[in-house]
Amino acid sequence: MRITILFGGTNKERLVSVASAQALHLALPEADLWFWDVDDTVRQVPSRNLLDHSRPFEAAFKPPGRGVGIEQALDSARAEDRLLVLGLHGGRAENGELQAMCEIRGIAFTGSGSASSHLAFDKVAAKRFAAIAGVEAPGGIALEDVEAAFAEYGKLIAKPARDGSSYGLIFVNAKQDLAAVRNAARTEDYLIEPFISGVEATCGVLEQPDGSVFSLPPIEIVPAEGGFDYTAKYLLKSTQEICPGRFSPEISARIMDQALRAHHALSCSGYSRTDFIVSEKGPIYLETNTLPGLTRASLYPKALKAQGIEFPDFLRGQIEIAARRARK
Repeated sequence: MRITILFGGTNKERLVSVASAQALHLALPEADLWFWDVDDTVRQVPSRNLLDHSRPFEAAFKPPGRGVGIEQALDSARAEDRLLVLGLHGGRAENGELQAMCEIRGIAFTGSGSASSHLAFDKVAAKRFAAIAGVEAPGGIALEDVEAAFAEYGKLIAKPARDGSSYGLIFVNAKQDLAAVRNAARTEDYLIEPFISGVEATCGVLEQPDGSVFSLPPIEIVPAEGGFDYTAKYLLKSTQEICPGRFSPEISARIMDQALRAHHALSCSGYSRTDFIVSEKGPIYLETNTLPGLTRASLYPKALKAQGIEFPDFLRGQIEIAARRARK
């Protein structure tokens, strides 16, 4: 199989994807590089072109040359027996559409399959399934009830029901913030919840080629300025990501257990990362990411390092799992 890193994508998270691809390429220098552009075309990218791209979280990546349509590119991947390492995040790359296109063609790819990806990408549905597995999750608030909920809880949080990297996050701290939520909800579905005070945490889950699945050390997140939005995640150096997190052994064990439960409840495969708020009552589920960031600044690679797993070894394991799944 020819190993190919597919990155970019047609949604807002393509900037993070380019940074993930840089880290993936350094770990897999022999792999081909395919860039999926916003015009739905795919083109092969020279190594230097990717590695020389500075400020990937801020500046759009514009490789030279002309590409072919995504469907044609996947047909070629099948004909050339390529295995796709997905350095993609959000949108059609994470909602199951790309995975379905690969599955129909019998193309091997890393990460979860189409059904699991589609389920986890919908934060409302993911919460329901996680709750079935015994994971503590907050209740949702209907848009028409948002004013009464604000009066009851005093603070709310709203986020796109199907998006990632904390794009579109709205903190409702005052009555005028309700207008921002209503405006945002006109263009896409929003998940609205009571604001839960506590420490932000995330926990990765890893599947290994021998079939074992386990949680990685939880990470404690201390945002630089309030919320852990896109800027705090990728642009502010003052954001602290502490791994292992400074939680009590009991809380760490609960976070790891709930991350593993969510991974299984959503039928994830390969790897995943689940986000929590650690409140006075313990960990509260927020969402599960089936294609979490793999940049050098990302949370999942930090957890791998804390577990003593080298990034190239992680990738080789994921490639082996993907190849075996495609052969079934």
